Amino acid sequence: MSADRIASALTRIEAAMARIETARDKLGDGEAKAGGSSARVVELVNVHEKLREQVAESLRELDDLLAALEE
Repeated sequence: MSADRIASALTRIEAAMARIETARDKLGDGEAKAGGSSARVVELVNVHEKLREQVAESLRELDDLLAALEE
């Protein structure tokens, strides 16, 4: 995979993470206005955080791989 394709993929991943975070924040605001939170929302937030951590780890691995290729 070329450096340009990797950079493009990372940009798309970061944009998707930002959209997910925005949606999560909006969902959280709506729940707060409704006066409660459902177990489903809590579950989704937990899944989101786990996926976010996995993506961050994958990005770190890609950074390490790119650094090794540049040496």
